[in-house]
Amino acid sequence: MAKNPKTLKKEKKWGHWVRFTPNSEKDRAEMLKQAGLGSVQELFSDIPEKALIKKELKLPASLNERDLRKELESIAAKNKSAKQLSLFLGAGCYNHFVPAAVPAITGRSEFYTAYTPYQAEISQGSLQAIYEWQTYICWLTGLDAANASVYNGATAAADAMVMAKNITGKSKILASKSLNPGWMQVLRTYATAASLELEELALEELQELDGQTACVIVQQPNFFGCIESLQEIAEKAHSNNALLVVAVSEALSLAFLPNLGKEKADIVALDVQSFGNSMSFGGPAAGVIACRQQYIRHLPGRLVGRTTDSGGNSGFVLTLQAREQHIRREKASSNICTNQALNALASTVYLATLGEKGLKEIAGENHGNALYLAGVLEENGFEFPFGKDFFNEFVVKKPGIGELHKKLLGRGIVFGMLLEGIFPELKDCALVTATEMNSRQSTDSLAAALEELL
Repeated sequence: MAKNPKTLKKEKKWGHWVRFTPNSEKDRAEMLKQAGLGSVQELFSDIPEKALIKKELKLPASLNERDLRKELESIAAKNKSAKQLSLFLGAGCYNHFVPAAVPAITGRSEFYTAYTPYQAEISQGSLQAIYEWQTYICWLTGLDAANASVYNGATAAADAMVMAKNITGKSKILASKSLNPGWMQVLRTYATAASLELEELALEELQELDGQTACVIVQQPNFFGCIESLQEIAEKAHSNNALLVVAVSEALSLAFLPNLGKEKADIVALDVQSFGNSMSFGGPAAGVIACRQQYIRHLPGRLVGRTTDSGGNSGFVLTLQAREQHIRREKASSNICTNQALNALASTVYLATLGEKGLKEIAGENHGNALYLAGVLEENGFEFPFGKDFFNEFVVKKPGIGELHKKLLGRGIVFGMLLEGIFPELKDCALVTATEMNSRQSTDSLAAALEELL
């Protein structure tokens, strides 16, 4: 159909303003005149002369789009993904299968480009997805309420620490030395900024717990893969009017280990990368905090609730928004300005796709593959300095493991994470992992390589 001449005239007129070209010399001269400046250099007059670069930068010549694409693809090809390697590496970022339903749904435009539902009444789809996410988290943790995501597990743990301080009015924090070292660094940073006294200790040193302690932070399973005795720790904490904060790095463990609510946890800080989010070179993922009902007003982020309107129709609303830019800025538990809603949605789709039965089956498969891997390594002379009470990752020890790690990498096998660089006392030790992606066939291939190299 031919366009109306008046329409064409309007398009031509507006096309003048909707330009995607740099400013012309005339434009720049006019801008400088309006700013009262004689040259662009005057804009940078505050920069010391010696700091100015006055020669041409040594940059390669510009490329057209076709050649640039080839150049970038050749650089990207130097990376190796989990699809090209046999990966026995976890340590906080896990290689799990992502069902096709996850990217198919999260890639829809209404989800992929959605932001925080400020106008809740017209964001029912987003609110329903968040409500279902919170419901899944409460079911998995056994706690009463969950927020609509924070940045990642590390910041979730730090926010939980500040929550404990706000709830108890105390400033002493005890954190287990067996926390993920990356998470521990974030705790230290937050503790400094919040004037908290953070003590790192082995759990057998819990006699340090006293009436000034706000909370004890424990990872389950811990960074070394060991399963902690949470009820005993909870009893010690509660007897001193302190809270138990449980950090969870491997979310799939929630479908295998005892319910954290029944284990007397007060707050759970969780990273959900394992649920429908690829490793993506370490991120992004999504963090979440769950807690008991009496602490709900200290949760950072937002909470979605379900209600009925005056006509009896079901709907979703933002029940609480304890965000720092809304209310109680000086008493906020967090500096959450946005969240990881898309990654949280991926986890929601993943959990809905698998259901309770499917999730427990995959968790069981993880544990079974890890046991099989442990058996293979034991047959090849590896020791287990922390025992074999684990979910899907554990520490092994063998003299010369660093050189062995290098040789296996040359064969396309990533044999866990060497620990000596972070924990000097763990010489010749590595943290190895097996998920549902580590089939017995891949473990047998590892065994064959070990027999040849050892």
